[in-house]
Amino acid sequence: MTSVPPSPASLRGAVDLSSLVNRPPAPAPAPAQYGAGPVASGSAAVPAAPVVLPSLIVEGTDTNFSEILELSMTVPVVVDLWAEWCQPCKQLTPILEKLVAEFGGRLVLATVDVDTNPQLSQAFQAQSIPTVAAVIGGQPVQLFAGAIPEAQVREVFERLLELALQHGVTGTVAVEADVPAAETPAEPELPPQHAAAYEAIEHGDYQTAIAEYKTAIARDPRDAMAVAGLAQVSLLSRLQGHSLDAIRSRAAAEPDDLEAQLLVADLDLSGGHIEDAFDRLLRLFPAQDAAGRNTIRERILELFEVIGLEDPRVTPTRRRLAALLY
Repeated sequence: MTSVPPSPASLRGAVDLSSLVNRPPAPAPAPAQYGAGPVASGSAAVPAAPVVLPSLIVEGTDTNFSEILELSMTVPVVVDLWAEWCQPCKQLTPILEKLVAEFGGRLVLATVDVDTNPQLSQAFQAQSIPTVAAVIGGQPVQLFAGAIPEAQVREVFERLLELALQHGVTGTVAVEADVPAAETPAEPELPPQHAAAYEAIEHGDYQTAIAEYKTAIARDPRDAMAVAGLAQVSLLSRLQGHSLDAIRSRAAAEPDDLEAQLLVADLDLSGGHIEDAFDRLLRLFPAQDAAGRNTIRERILELFEVIGLEDPRVTPTRRRLAALLY
C-alpha cells in the first residue's frame, strides 16, 4: 500500500511520537551534533545558514531520535524503516539515498533498523517494511509502505517539500566535506624596520632595535607601534647589564640621585609595580631644576608608551604631572 503526504491540516498527529519526544535525553550523542537549535513547540525554525552534517544520511535510533526531531525543525527528515533481512528494503534504500542527494540538502534521510529500534518501529506503525515516513517541524507524516519506483518516490519528495514550505520548514543542510575550510588569516607583514627590530630584540641587541625604531619613526612620525616599541626596548636597554639588587641598593643609598631614581622607576615598572614607578618620579619632580624636571617629564611620557596609553593609570598620572608643571 502506498500513500502521499496528507494536507497541511492533517499534518499533526499522523503518528504518535510522544514517547520519543518526552523521554529524558540520551547521554550521547549530544543534540548539538545536528546543529538545529532548540525545538520550539508548534513552530518551525528557519535557519540563518545551512546546518552542516557529516552526511545527508543519518542513522536513527531509539536513543538519538530526539535529535532528529530537532533537525526536522530546519529541514524535512525522511525516515526509512528497514531490516537487514528485507529484500525490498535493499531495492528501496538506494533509491532514497540517491534522491535525497539530488535534492541538494533540502532533505535528510534517517535510516532506522526496526530489529534494533523497536520503539521507533512501533511509533511509526511499521506493520511491514520497508515503511517510509517523514518528520517536519517535529511532527510526523506517513508517506508510503513497500518498494515503489524512483519516479514515484521523487514525486512524494516534491510534495513533501511543498508541505514543509507551508509549515515554514525551508532550511538546508550542507555536507562537511563540501564546506570550504575557513582560511586562517595571514599574519600582516611587518614593516622592514619593525621586523629588524624584533629580530634584534630576540638576540638581545637592544641598540640595533632602538636604531630601527627611530628610523621607522623618522619615516612616519605617526607610527604608533614604532613609538611604543622604541619606549619598550629603551627601557630594556637601560636595565641591561645591571644587577637588580644593585639598582635598588643605589636608589636607597642615593635618594637625591636623579639617574638612580629613574633607573629604579624603570625596574619597578618592568616588574609590574606601575603606580610605585610613577609615584617615585612625581615625588622627585619638585626638587629638580628645569633640566631635571624635563628629564622626569620625558621619562613619564615614555613609560606611558610602555604600558599603553589606554592603561587606566595613565590619566591620573598625567593629571598629577600637569599640576606639578603648571
